[in-house]
Amino acid sequence: MKKVYVNEQWCLGCHLCEYYCAFANSGMDNMVDALKDKKIYPRIQVEEGNGINFAVNCRHCDDPVCVKSCITGALQIDDGVITVDQDKCVGCYTCILACPYGAVMPAEGGKVIQKCELCLQNACGEPACVKGCPNRAIVYEER
Repeated sequence: MKKVYVNEQWCLGCHLCEYYCAFANSGMDNMVDALKDKKIYPRIQVEEGNGINFAVNCRHCDDPVCVKSCITGALQIDDGVITVDQDKCVGCYTCILACPYGAVMPAEGGKVIQKCELCLQNACGEPACVKGCPNRAIVYEER
């Protein structure tokens, strides 16, 4: 299965992956209308420190503790991709506490969670963060 991988030695810390992610999941056709003067809620987060930058995203684990911890069954595994059923999520944040990578986060408004779903619902062909990374520090491949 293809997954998103980050090559931290190539990451510039530009945060463009966050903007492309937020836009891809906004449901809008125009990036300026979707993001200008708004707080963004990307499903990937760039961490910076000590000269190393890297993007934190869902690793779609083979044995995901976030799915096991979900009390409502809102997190499910579909063909290896961990997805969120927003209608089932009650915002208890147990999955946020359980994820060892910090890849599950509150969604806009904070009533439910969000996480990377590899842009499968966006029909981008590949994750928007990968397409938007100017240095190819983020890749979508099978390893």
